[in-house]
Order: sequence, then structure tokens, then C-alpha cells
Amino acid sequence: MQVITNKIVADELSAYLRHELTPADLVDWAETVMMNGDFDDENYDMLRDIVSKLGVSDVKAFGLTWEDCEQFLNQLGYKTHVEVVAL
Repeated sequence: MQVITNKIVADELSAYLRHELTPADLVDWAETVMMNGDFDDENYDMLRDIVSKLGVSDVKAFGLTWEDCEQFLNQLGYKTHVEVVAL
């Protein structure tokens, strides 16, 4: 398995926010990474913390809000931007 970096986690979160991944897909990815992942040493604690929270986001008590995603992306070094366009 590849080394899990800020970019990889941000890409997964971004795909989820764009509805390219279902909540179940995101949880499955996070659970797999927690079991088999090799986290980047430079940001090991932060990456492991974020991915572990994503892995339990299917449990009602934990959930995953827009604010959670925004905070995670900020921690990863990304800024969120929402654009609304007419259909």
C-alpha cells in the first residue's frame, strides 16, 4: 500500500464532498487505511487522527459534518471553496 499523505487524504475527502464517493466508500477507505496504511512520518499523528475519525463517521454518534470536512482539509493544508452554479 502507498504511503498516506496529506494530499491523498485531501483527495479522498474532496471526492466525498463532490459526491464521487458515498459515505460508505469513504468509511471503507478509511478503515482499510487504518488497518494496512503506512502514514507519512512527517504528519503521522494528524493523518492517523483524521483517518480514524473518517473510519467511524458511519456511526451516528460520530457522524461527519461539512464543518468536520472543512476543518480536516484545513489541517491538511487545504482551503475549501464552495461554488454554486445554475443547472
